[in-house]
Parts: sequence; C-alpha cells; structure tokens
Amino acid sequence: MADKNKINIRLHLYDTDMSVKVDRSEEAMYRDVATLISQVVGNYTQFYQGFKTEKEILYMALVDITMRYEKEAERNDTTPYSDMMKTLTEEINAAMSGKNTP
Repeated sequence: MADKNKINIRLHLYDTDMSVKVDRSEEAMYRDVATLISQVVGNYTQFYQGFKTEKEILYMALVDITMRYEKEAERNDTTPYSDMMKTLTEEINAAMSGKNTP
C-alpha cells in the first residue's frame, strides 16, 4: 500500500534534474533546498570554472552550505538557556520553600 503522504517531484539542481519521493508537507522545503544548491553551485562555477574541477566546485558548494547549516544550528542552540532556566527554577523553588542553595 502506497504512503498517501508521499509524492514524487522533480527537482532541478544546478544542471541536473532528478526525481525524488518526499513527504507532501516538505515539498516546498525540498524545492527551496534545490534552489539554494543551484545558486551556490552556480556562484562557485561562475567564479572558479576553468580553475577548479567540477568535483572541487561541488565540494566547495557542499562546504559552504554545510557551514551555513552549522552556524544556524549553533545560533539556535537553546541548551545554555535551558540550563540557566533549570538553575533559576531550582533557586526560586528553594527560596520559596525557605531553603538556601549553594
């Protein structure tokens, strides 16, 4: 039985078209990703064509996109805030119950 939430779409990635099966709810995101890949590869190709191999250009684009992802993930890391909230909550609870915390 086919998954009703999956659809087949065609993506254009720089100079390549490919078919992929995706969740219907993620179609727009896949299309946005394909656009980003095409733009980044296109920029590197325009600048380095004739100086770097196609493979090197693709790897450079991969590094660029991955660095963007890592920076965004780091920027959105909420662990320090969660830790601080836990500490503050413990201190507030201790103060309200009349206990002192170190």
